[in-house]
Amino acid sequence: MEEAKKRSPLMRNSAAQSLLASLLCILIGLLVGYIVLLIINPAGAGKAIATIVKNFLYYPSQTAQLKYLGNTLVKTAPLLLCSLSVLFAYKVGLFNIGAAGQYVVGAGASLYCALALKMPWYLCLLAAILAGALLGALSGVLKAYCNVNEVISCIMLNWISLYLVNTLLTNVKESASPYTMTLISTNSGALIPSMGLGNLFSSNQYVTIAIPLAVIVTLIIWVLLEKTKLGYELKATGFNKDAAQYCGMKEKRNIILTMAIAGALAGMAAALLYQTGFEQWSCTQSAVPAMGFNGIAAAFLGGLNPIGTIFSSYFIQHITSGGAYVDKTMYSSQISDFISALIIYLCGFVLFFKFALNNRLDRRAERENKAAQAAAPKEGGDQ
Repeated sequence: MEEAKKRSPLMRNSAAQSLLASLLCILIGLLVGYIVLLIINPAGAGKAIATIVKNFLYYPSQTAQLKYLGNTLVKTAPLLLCSLSVLFAYKVGLFNIGAAGQYVVGAGASLYCALALKMPWYLCLLAAILAGALLGALSGVLKAYCNVNEVISCIMLNWISLYLVNTLLTNVKESASPYTMTLISTNSGALIPSMGLGNLFSSNQYVTIAIPLAVIVTLIIWVLLEKTKLGYELKATGFNKDAAQYCGMKEKRNIILTMAIAGALAGMAAALLYQTGFEQWSCTQSAVPAMGFNGIAAAFLGGLNPIGTIFSSYFIQHITSGGAYVDKTMYSSQISDFISALIIYLCGFVLFFKFALNNRLDRRAERENKAAQAAAPKEGGDQ
């Protein structure tokens, strides 16, 4: 059986399996979305699905294409960090559904420091990281010392965070609208610097060092999880906290530290969006931003691999942005959200697909092994 396994090293590779499973999720999601478009209005279904997939390529001008590619990347950066937040906790055996709330407090901290306290961009970014880390650590403390399920505590804290931030940011909102004041008119020093990156995307003012910064953080998280003693201890605690404690690891500290790091990533994600000036916070919003929840999908679509989340985060944001160009006279503006939701739903099956594939490969290897054993005595008899 071992020899049979060696004959298919590529299909046994975890990264190859994750890629195959993710592509299958994407194809099934797009196919089901296309069928729904056909049911709604068959005349424009092909063009609509093509438009969603094209996104910025919808524009004939290269200048416009580069500009809107930049906009997609601007929103990919925070999504990437939210997916890392979910992934990091999951690797340690925790489900951080509170990335949405940690994202909210990160937005609140960065915007308040920028608009009310007039701090420079790096201090606002640090404030967002610390706010997210504190909220994450709170869920970790409840889990470690009170055995409160992190899913329950995170969901409760999501809504508490939303209304607290709404209340806080009413102090820095525009008088004639529910939105916070713009950074460029109030404190331009709080804007994350571009360092010339915007010129690569048709002078897009929103393209900043936030994008490469998100990629650098991704690489740091990969190194931390895969190449360090701390990462090993955190994952060991996630696999079996009792065994980790028996080996001398501080399982309570590891749980709290994990949630704090996950929260810091989600808090940083918010700063990387709002400190570009791309969006303003609405102080009357009654729903937690979807960015944190979309991070769950990006994490699973990326095969729970930090490097994979770079590509999955971009893809989810790509089709979400592409939906804005669908013909609104034929289809609802939410059609791209529907297709994104299908793919997000299917992301939950990535691990199932990998499990099914491994089972299939094992059965095939077992059959080949039995056939080889059955043939061996005959060959000996012939000799």
